[in-house]
Amino acid sequence: MDESEAERLLERMRGGDVRALARLLSWVEQLAPDRVRFLARLHQLTGHAATVGFTGPPGAGKSTLVDRFTAVLRGRGESVGILAVDPSSPYTDGAILADRIRMGRHSGDRGVFIRSVGTRGSRGGLMRSARALVEVLDAFGKQWVLIETVGVGQTELDVVRIAHTTVVVLVPEAGDLIQAMKAGLMEVADVFVVNKGDRPGAAQRAAELRAAVELNARADGWSVPVLVTRADHDQGVAELAEAVGRHREWRARNGSPHAAFHRRSEFLDLVADQIRQRAEARLGSAAFEHLAERIERGEESPYSLVLEALEAGLVAPIAVPASTAPIAES
Repeated sequence: MDESEAERLLERMRGGDVRALARLLSWVEQLAPDRVRFLARLHQLTGHAATVGFTGPPGAGKSTLVDRFTAVLRGRGESVGILAVDPSSPYTDGAILADRIRMGRHSGDRGVFIRSVGTRGSRGGLMRSARALVEVLDAFGKQWVLIETVGVGQTELDVVRIAHTTVVVLVPEAGDLIQAMKAGLMEVADVFVVNKGDRPGAAQRAAELRAAVELNARADGWSVPVLVTRADHDQGVAELAEAVGRHREWRARNGSPHAAFHRRSEFLDLVADQIRQRAEARLGSAAFEHLAERIERGEESPYSLVLEALEAGLVAPIAVPASTAPIAES
């Protein structure tokens, strides 16, 4: 797909064409080089959707919680986009768990759009194109964009860089709080949820989390709520929606102390992506092939060859055309 076709799809998408939306999401997800100028213009149409990230260990019931949270939003007449992030297939790079199966009751609802996406090798719990996908859904007119991460490890906290509110979902038997603190969850959670609250130890786990939250009071002044839910029975989900709403209101009054840092990090990530794509595009060139052969023979340090490639301009950033005029509002 070239940029002109993307523009045509955008016009259809803004008219409510879901197929055009799906095609644009696929194009953006593939990290096509042509997408950069398009996204620079698309950005002018964004900033309206509330973005909520759901993260936590595999098996915590995140998909069910997102499904029931969506039902609460739809009950209020609000539209929802869902990005369900799954591990990628090692053969196709596609999502292999297909979380939309667990959200099947919304499949026929025109107010809900569900997209299962693979991490494509990323170790941060999201894929590299996550922010761009959120912006496409935002430009489509979704009032809420919900992101379910693949599952938390000590490096899987990228969602906090994108979500306005981060919901950390745990279960009673999820291990001690030291593990949660090692994973950085105490720092990124805007709301804690102990799901599967019918299991033994749920109340104790919630009490421990509340004590930990009080002990590690946030510098920005937000008091992190700890809720107990049983998502499969709709218990506590309305309270979760209220807590997310309170955080959204608090954020509107106080802003985000980390927003500037996250914007800078996103910029550096985009620059790195562009350099990587230029390098990959030139891998078949004679100059790159010569470097590759020297690396394979082990005759020189790979570090010195990297410097040689940089000095030769082989991995210079891809030039982006100057025209990034905003897309006209309809």
